[in-house]
Amino acid sequence: MNKIILIAAAFSIFACNDSKNSKTMEQNETSKKYGFTERPFGEVEGQTITKYTIINPAGMQVSIINYGGTVTELVVPDKGGNPGDVVLGYDSLSGYLQKENPYFNALIGRYGNRIAAGKFSLDGQNYTLAGNNNGNSLHGGNKGYDKVVWTAKKLSDSSLQLNYLSKDGEEGYPGNLNVQVVYTLTPDNELKLEYTATTDKATPVNLTSHCYFNLSAGRDSTILNHQLEIAADKYTPVNAQLIPTGKTEDVKGGPMDFTTEKTIGRDIAQVQGGYDHNWVLNKSGNGLERVASLYEPNSGRYMEVLTTEPGLQFYSGNFLDGTLINTKGGARYPKHAALCLETQHFPDSPNQPSFPNTILKPGETYRQTTVYKFSTK
Repeated sequence: MNKIILIAAAFSIFACNDSKNSKTMEQNETSKKYGFTERPFGEVEGQTITKYTIINPAGMQVSIINYGGTVTELVVPDKGGNPGDVVLGYDSLSGYLQKENPYFNALIGRYGNRIAAGKFSLDGQNYTLAGNNNGNSLHGGNKGYDKVVWTAKKLSDSSLQLNYLSKDGEEGYPGNLNVQVVYTLTPDNELKLEYTATTDKATPVNLTSHCYFNLSAGRDSTILNHQLEIAADKYTPVNAQLIPTGKTEDVKGGPMDFTTEKTIGRDIAQVQGGYDHNWVLNKSGNGLERVASLYEPNSGRYMEVLTTEPGLQFYSGNFLDGTLINTKGGARYPKHAALCLETQHFPDSPNQPSFPNTILKPGETYRQTTVYKFSTK
């Protein structure tokens, strides 16, 4: 009888200890789920720049600085489980501050892409913007949202919130625009960007992200071997200054046809200057839908793009020329070293009545969500 009691007691102690061990293991696993760190990254005009790094349970990692809301690293495993940084960038803040920096991985606004001649009319008033791109206004002007310091706030171990007040008259735009962007790294290897904005005067708004992707993580010097698919039967043709003509054209059978997965380098020589065009996405509404995919065969990395936006600007890194300094590890970024898939409303919409509306009015809220989802195949 005493033996039975002793055995029962011992089992009870073991079970209790096992339960404690299980709880400890659970707590350890929970603590391993996400990592969130902050570290100084320099100063701009007396303001502290901080680098925020999020690591998810799968080991994917994103680093973001509050200068320009810029992604400095995006580390994703390849098909062998080896991590690699899939965005171009610089080793230090000085790289992002150089005059020639081509918007590497930054948030873009107040109006992403081009506005013809840097002019538009709204409610009977004419507005003039900086003609910072061949006389046209590009990506918000001389000092767009890529060159300002955002206010950053940690929302959780997986999310960073950035806020910026773009004042009435800034870069020629009307209205005080309150902008918020939330970066979230999900457990499923998704980088999600959620944009909102409100204004006190009617104003054009077109926000986007200008990430430069090379899914080989630098093993291939260009993206010409990447395979791209875009769910779009039409695109908006442009003039010599990359301003839309106001028309749309079918892509079927031509160099603009990415309705099925196609190697980027196959037809690029047929496109003067390379790809830098807006595709009219085949969407069923304004909800979040899968609109594009990108595949790099050697690494096996596969990226899907989901968005609420009606357009996608595919830019094949045509203006990169290997002259940027302070690049990561001293890398040379030649022409076509990376590509951008910028979810957006159409370029020059304030001057193109047939394009989807980009005017935000007081009492309305601008909303945009884009997801870059990574896997391997």
